[in-house]
Amino acid sequence: MAEASRWHRGGASKHKLHYRKEVEITTTLQELLLYFIFLINLCILTFGMVNPHMYYLNKVMSSLFLDTSVPGEERTNFKSIRSITDFWKFMEGPLLEGLYWDSWYNNQQLYNLKNSSRIYYENILLGLPRVRQLKVRNNTCKVYSSFQSLMSECYGKYTSANEDLSNFGLQVNTEWRYSTSNTNSPWHWGFLGVYRNGGYIFTLSKSKSETKNKFTDLRLNSWITRGTRVIFIDFSLYNANVNLFCIIRLVAEFPATGGILTSWQFYSVKLLRYVSYYDYFIASCEITFCIFLFVFTTQEVKKIKEFKSAYFKSIWNWLELLLLLLLKSTEKYSDFYFLACWHIYYNNIIAITIFFAWIKIFKFISFNKTMSQLSSTLSRCIKDIVGFAIMFFIIFFAYAQLGFLVFGSQVDDFSTLQNSIFAQFRIVLGDFNFASIQQANPILGPIYFITFIFFVFFVLLNMFLAIINDTYSEVKADYSIGRRPDFELGKMIKQSYKNVLEKFRLKKAQKDEDKKTKGIGDLAEQARREGFDKNEIQKAEQMKKWKERLEKKYYSTEFQDDYQPVTHEQFRELFLYAVELQKELHQFEAKSSGEKGFSSMVLGQEEWHHNQAQNEIL
Repeated sequence: MAEASRWHRGGASKHKLHYRKEVEITTTLQELLLYFIFLINLCILTFGMVNPHMYYLNKVMSSLFLDTSVPGEERTNFKSIRSITDFWKFMEGPLLEGLYWDSWYNNQQLYNLKNSSRIYYENILLGLPRVRQLKVRNNTCKVYSSFQSLMSECYGKYTSANEDLSNFGLQVNTEWRYSTSNTNSPWHWGFLGVYRNGGYIFTLSKSKSETKNKFTDLRLNSWITRGTRVIFIDFSLYNANVNLFCIIRLVAEFPATGGILTSWQFYSVKLLRYVSYYDYFIASCEITFCIFLFVFTTQEVKKIKEFKSAYFKSIWNWLELLLLLLLKSTEKYSDFYFLACWHIYYNNIIAITIFFAWIKIFKFISFNKTMSQLSSTLSRCIKDIVGFAIMFFIIFFAYAQLGFLVFGSQVDDFSTLQNSIFAQFRIVLGDFNFASIQQANPILGPIYFITFIFFVFFVLLNMFLAIINDTYSEVKADYSIGRRPDFELGKMIKQSYKNVLEKFRLKKAQKDEDKKTKGIGDLAEQARREGFDKNEIQKAEQMKKWKERLEKKYYSTEFQDDYQPVTHEQFRELFLYAVELQKELHQFEAKSSGEKGFSSMVLGQEEWHHNQAQNEIL
């Protein structure tokens, strides 16, 4: 009775385990299917925001305003400006010609100049361009006493504390009077500092001749002074052919060392989102995305309530939380820079979101054997990698500081500590300029380069690869002896497919059984030809069927990882099966070694023990 009870409990436990795995398989496949729908929707949404014409519009505008040379000076353009004289030549030359297109190539007027200005005839100039200057006060730095007789004025670098807010020059118009900012545009991050809004501002005219006279007047009255630290040139365009806005900012920074550093920003954005039918399809994808966002948020909140602190122990839960956080007049200057900046920030967030959305696929394919080996390798060697990383970055930063201090004043790649760090990563990847290092310091340059390559590239990187390789070998060895995940995604899908075929009676099990019977018959016929009698063949066939039944019963992957009660009958079958396996093992050893006499004796002893064990159990 007790034995029957144990058997009943064991059968019930097996049934419960089988049911639990079936539920897990179904849930995983449902989550995978739902997530693929979400990922496809997110891809359509993100790629629908990008227009291939954005690149070409930026390229056309940059070529016009950056690469066009000053008349009579082919080497002077905005990129090559190095002095105040070059700056005014650019303002009165390429900038003026680029902003005002008065007529077609045959001097025919194509549009009313009073209503709009057009660049390349296809791009409407929105409002008027604006020029803005920021300055610093005198005596914002201290002149050494020995040189005060030679230089009494001192203009330091730009900071908000050093900024000059007083009027200067003619003091009659806005370009000579300081104006505070009335926009929410972010501050500009330049080469030499972070510049806030406001300053000495003037807008250009719709007339090309009036604008030229304005530039001449500013140049003659010294609008640019020793205190000038940056000048911004801002204007915006709209191309109706491709429904794109292009927001342009040209920046000229005036460092305290003298000279000019130029930079630029070209933002092509789609601010009018819903114009074509495709745009409305994207709008439907946005609505679907919001629904997914609500569903995923609800699921994660339920998980947090259910698992509490244990929820945060899984890296996939952190990734899901990160995904949820990432998703949550024509007579004056039109400030589109604010909209462009926030649109760029939005695009960046979406780009990061789609990146992590693709990474999350590893959560599902980690059930695959290969991907599971990868994750197991990384999790096992994480401690060794952390220890190696500490040693690596100690040496790496030591070389970075050495390069910055030795070459920083002469080589652009080592001009700052940050540049020095990235330059060393480029050296590891094979992108470096050895000639500039050697020219900066003929002795320390080669020594720095050779020792860095030896210790970092040949020693440390190979140590890193050795750690990964050794751990992967251990993981692969464990998998070869059966230490693998409870189930794999491929097996799950295959098993589900078989279940569906069997459910709809599409799998012809009877044919397989017939083939199997035919195969056994062929083997029996071959055994007869080799001289075995009928009784030996029948005994071998019965033994084979008995082994197959035991293997199917006790070697099922569904129950191998859970403890189950064993009855007396089951124990007897397993014991006999173990004896048969031991006999086969000795037979194989005897056959491979060729020691027939010894093997016969061993086999005889094993057969005697086998018969004794059978009699005792039976």
